[in-house]
Amino acid sequence: MFQTMTQTIRDWFQDPVPAREQDKNLSPELLHRIKAIQVKTNYLVNDIMAGEYVSAFKGRGMEFSEVREYQPGDDVRLIDWNVTARMDQPFIKEFKEERELTLMLLVDVSSSGGFGSAEKLKNEVSAEIASILAFAAIKNNDKIGLIVFSDKIEHTIPPKKGKAHIWNIIRTILNFKPEGKGTNLSLPLEYLLNIQKRKATTFLISDFQNNKDDNYETKLRLAKQKHDLVAISITDQREETLPNVGLIQLEDAESGETLVVDTSDSAMTRQYARQFQEKREKRKTYFHSIGIDTIEIHTNRSLTEPIIRYFKMREKKH
Repeated sequence: MFQTMTQTIRDWFQDPVPAREQDKNLSPELLHRIKAIQVKTNYLVNDIMAGEYVSAFKGRGMEFSEVREYQPGDDVRLIDWNVTARMDQPFIKEFKEERELTLMLLVDVSSSGGFGSAEKLKNEVSAEIASILAFAAIKNNDKIGLIVFSDKIEHTIPPKKGKAHIWNIIRTILNFKPEGKGTNLSLPLEYLLNIQKRKATTFLISDFQNNKDDNYETKLRLAKQKHDLVAISITDQREETLPNVGLIQLEDAESGETLVVDTSDSAMTRQYARQFQEKREKRKTYFHSIGIDTIEIHTNRSLTEPIIRYFKMREKKH
């Protein structure tokens, strides 16, 4: 057991790609950030999250195998009525588990992610969450793909396996400089539907602010029908409540619009907090109504605890 653990740690601290390629493509600062995330998540992925990940997602996908004659005790919901009609006796469909998963990460890199009142900005939190999920998936030999978006599709990486591939994904997430400023949630969902023909476990990571397409709910429903879709919502505490610091000027990072508010006005700050909460609950309620779970992440709290808690909840549901 000790040898296995030692080898696992050794494997994870080996460079996924040759040193020459790292030196060519990565700045020392970025290399340090990636290594820091590896160190931070190594224990979580190997000893905690990997098990939760497997329990929550492995074996949930099913693909058609064959039909056979109905036997007493079989689930009548699996009856193939077309074959039954042709053969004049009941036949049922048999399925086999898909042990290999495809994980798709849809990561919002719009300008609103550049805000943060705690140690990390929202886009840094998004990058770390995506990296943790990617590490958990690669440890279980799953394919991983990436769609980076703002108000346009910024970058895509098709699903593949391997350490060099995961290194490429992590590097892209942590170092990406978007061209767009706004948010259009329809675009990554539509792109996913077009390129990913087989069912994929998909995490949509966003702050869900300033969405330019009010009709994205249609794409959301279509994506959920085809894929296992989970929303991860990133929030900063100062988006929920305003501190009492007198007159301040707020600027929308995506539109550039500014607004001067008096944070000493308690009625105004209560209304602000109430409206933010109502908007969040409305979104969660809608997601729940079409079968999409939501993981709430706050920049000033643990990133991993809500994810692990969700994995455990999902395991119980299934």
